[in-house]
Amino acid sequence: MTGKQQEQAPGPEEYKAVTALVIPESEHPIREQQLDREALKVLYRLRDAGFKGYLVGGGVRDLYLGRAPKDFDISTDARPGQLRQLFRNSRTIGRRFRLVQVFFRGTKIIEVSTLRSRSEFDINGKEQVLPSNNTFGTLEEDAFRRDLTINALFYEIETHTIIDYIGGVRDLDRGVIRMVGDPDRRFTRDPVRMLRVVRHAARTGFGIEEETFAALRQHNEELRLCPPSRIRDEVLKDLQSGASRAWAELCMRTGLWPALFPFYDEYMQGEQGEKIQKELLNIFTVLDRLHARQEEAEPVKVPETLLFAALLLPWACLRFKLPETNVRGQGFSHLSRIIREDVDRAFGEPFNVQRMAKESLTTLLVNLSTFYHARSQGDDPNWLKKKSYYGDCSRFFDIYQESQGVPAVKVERFVVPHKDTGTVEVVTPAQESNGESRARGRGGVNPAFSSTKTGVFGLRRPRD
Repeated sequence: MTGKQQEQAPGPEEYKAVTALVIPESEHPIREQQLDREALKVLYRLRDAGFKGYLVGGGVRDLYLGRAPKDFDISTDARPGQLRQLFRNSRTIGRRFRLVQVFFRGTKIIEVSTLRSRSEFDINGKEQVLPSNNTFGTLEEDAFRRDLTINALFYEIETHTIIDYIGGVRDLDRGVIRMVGDPDRRFTRDPVRMLRVVRHAARTGFGIEEETFAALRQHNEELRLCPPSRIRDEVLKDLQSGASRAWAELCMRTGLWPALFPFYDEYMQGEQGEKIQKELLNIFTVLDRLHARQEEAEPVKVPETLLFAALLLPWACLRFKLPETNVRGQGFSHLSRIIREDVDRAFGEPFNVQRMAKESLTTLLVNLSTFYHARSQGDDPNWLKKKSYYGDCSRFFDIYQESQGVPAVKVERFVVPHKDTGTVEVVTPAQESNGESRARGRGGVNPAFSSTKTGVFGLRRPRD
């Protein structure tokens, strides 16, 4: 692909004299009408206010590949304070890097970030880490601080061009996942980047570039140095992605799987290991089938605890002899306690799972045997249908059955109807500082009083 060259300011020290490839509209597939309407509103308001605005990251990547983007993120040379003045329906989030979220009807959010410069390219020393403050920069500097080449592209709304500093378009054309810069250095600075490499390879079906793949295998153990909650959130994204099977296969090939889930180590050796891997992949296939409806009018929502329970299922079945184990009374309570303790030790503590979620995981796993033996005798008994956990546990058992080759999961049981909640109200600084008190929650109406005879909670509004 050809494109005219445009000289830009020098980038990081390791990438001096970088020239951007500017690809005109006639040479790329992205068209303005494909962009989200609200994203266009933000981009044109930035332009009209004298700022530069670019569609960035996954939005450009997906549009180039002919896919519908999940998010339309925007970068600009406007500072966060200027963005807040420009978009009154917005708020600022983030500590290390401040982003501005612009709200629209139907809970739609467009995230706008200021172009940044500070990255490991700008600092010396292997152990030196990034400072916690914003450092604003140029378009070129922002490109080099991004993780993957295919996510470091910019779409300029005024001229309808794609701006590429690091060969992202070439890698899109070739189907390659490549780190920006030295993968060894970048994985050492932030090991979570390894999960992003695997995620995008799984979702796009692209191959991982040789040097990046070698660095994945070399540094996978460093994932254990990351905050547990951060790893948990990243894994959850992959379980919800609709490409969880491909993600798991790549994790096993690159050595990330034992680094993420060491409790599987002793069970994934020899013939038994092949069986466990097959069971895991079968479960992820079921989850992917469910999430395939995500873009439809009524998307699927699989509860997070159910996703984590599915991840633990082959391990739990082997460890606790599920679902064949059939216990009642004290035996059931004893098994519940053992499962709770082992789940907490293997998964709850390492992934910083909240107590309520751990209880839900235990309930799902221990009742696998309950449903197994109940359905072996026919339909679920009435006493089981009356249990508070019946809905989630029955859906979980359906996933288990389908992973064993018995079609059981009805997608409709996971469907969440769309709801238009209207405009999201954001309190502006002027409203916050005008000295008027503002009732919370119900538009200023105090729910403790009522004009009815009995009132609410026994309280009636006093008469004048």
